[in-house]
Amino acid sequence: MRRLAASVSIVVAKGDDGPVGIAATSITSLTVDPPAVLVCINRTTSLHALLMPTAPLSINLLARSQKDVSSAFGGGTPREERFQIGEWTEGKNGLPRLSGAQANLDCVIDVMLAYGTHSIAIARVLSASVSDRVDPLIYQDGGYL
Repeated sequence: MRRLAASVSIVVAKGDDGPVGIAATSITSLTVDPPAVLVCINRTTSLHALLMPTAPLSINLLARSQKDVSSAFGGGTPREERFQIGEWTEGKNGLPRLSGAQANLDCVIDVMLAYGTHSIAIARVLSASVSDRVDPLIYQDGGYL
């Protein structure tokens, strides 16, 4: 699956000590009515324990210029320092939104499904903002395109 190119997003949930975020490429549009996305998260991530029905979720689709944010949230930076990289504001659901991203989605988790090493969150989109410019950060075979 390293041959499958995918856009990079930062997924953020609410932790006991503040927001927790990870870089993810397994995000897919699910439905328009209601607006919803699928988010696949490995069970070993720090984010996974925070995911449950009714929990808020922030999804930030990265722009090509945000490789540094992707690298930080991909594990290259300690959790408590990640939100110091990039410009973050508070979204409508109380979670951080990344300024300059391709899109920001404020969501709530409706359903969690377990499958293999991952869980699949079905997240309903409560609000969204999109950039005027289309220039996504794409990841494939261990590098950015």
